[in-house]
Amino acid sequence: MSIIKTLCIFAKHLIIIKLLGLTLNYFERKIYTKKIEPYINKNLIKVIVGQRRTGKSYFLLQIIDIIREKFNDANIVYINKEDLEFEHIQDYLNLVEYAEDKQNPQKQNFLFIDEIQDIKEFERALRHFQTKKSWDIYCTGSNAELLSGELSTYLSGRYIEIKIFGLSYSEFLMFHSLSDTTESFEKYIRFGGLPYLYNLPLEKNVIYDYLKNVYSAILLKDVVSRHSIRNISFLERLTLYVADNIGQIVSAKKITEFLKSQNIRFSNNIVLDYLSYLCDAYFIIKIKRTDIKGKRILEIGEKYYLEDMGLRHALTGYKQNDISQLLENIILLHLLVNDYEVTIGKLGDKEIDFICDKLDTRIYIQVTLSLASEEVRKREYGNLLAIKNNYKKIVVTTDEYKVDSVEGIDTLNIRDFLMNFR
Repeated sequence: MSIIKTLCIFAKHLIIIKLLGLTLNYFERKIYTKKIEPYINKNLIKVIVGQRRTGKSYFLLQIIDIIREKFNDANIVYINKEDLEFEHIQDYLNLVEYAEDKQNPQKQNFLFIDEIQDIKEFERALRHFQTKKSWDIYCTGSNAELLSGELSTYLSGRYIEIKIFGLSYSEFLMFHSLSDTTESFEKYIRFGGLPYLYNLPLEKNVIYDYLKNVYSAILLKDVVSRHSIRNISFLERLTLYVADNIGQIVSAKKITEFLKSQNIRFSNNIVLDYLSYLCDAYFIIKIKRTDIKGKRILEIGEKYYLEDMGLRHALTGYKQNDISQLLENIILLHLLVNDYEVTIGKLGDKEIDFICDKLDTRIYIQVTLSLASEEVRKREYGNLLAIKNNYKKIVVTTDEYKVDSVEGIDTLNIRDFLMNFR
């Protein structure tokens, strides 16, 4: 790709907005604007969730721009709980008072609340606003348990949730003005997809220092403070264990036994609780297994993955020997970004890396570093051929040479998959 073409793409996606007296730049993330546009100005509260620093705040800016284009009389009220200007909004009563003071009955009113979980009993204010039907409401949050619990209790059926992930591979290229090359893909694997990296040089020491600070913020604000955890050292050891074992079958008993070998003793229940806290903070992702033959979800043998590869490497270091696990994690994130429900398949003694369901579509995916070995080809294609149905089956690999379809199974290069599979 030429430098001129790259700069044109860069300029096309870089948007400038003025908000609260500031001029802010952002890149449009179209995959998410397409998801939320059908719900704009509808009587549903829009809840935008995701890990800290995945771009939820800037996504709100995109929504504000869309609203300003559609509604000439839009009255936009914006609250950012990370800004000291809004420090006085501590609870639901403060929130109601502030919003109603800013409301304009002669216009269409839109309320944006960033990091709403920092407002005590926020759900009571949201229920009040929706009862009045005087606001179109958008809010962001960084804790799944807090948001889903309170909202499902007070606003069941009256809100829509959209999850924001870190940058997909194509977004990573756009943000960093890169073309699709092996070198660019390696940078994506090493540094991950947090949008703020756009502001930093893609150098290991700089990036990992920043990511360690993000990790600390997630652990302290969204796990330790939220759940009043005292043994932070144990939490950190558990986090490192999961980061080191992404894509491996994990059980509380297995983790407990490992930690016991390190002279760390905690019960299985505490391990399970802490894992759930890390999931709620959007730091790790739990993927369950499906018995393909019995068509049921298995209650044991789940796997854990990380929401961002860069955070993983900031903690454990980048290990080339782990590349197969990393590729699997990246494929999973791409599937989740594209709204697939994903489980791991079990068929007798065989395992299918991912079963992907969306509406009435099902796809089976195997991920492997290379198909150069006859043994690997036999295993990867053989596992898929053992599934006796007509759903689409794909093997994803880093091999760059073209491979013909094998008994109906497509073989895709991982970069092609990440750029084109939806």
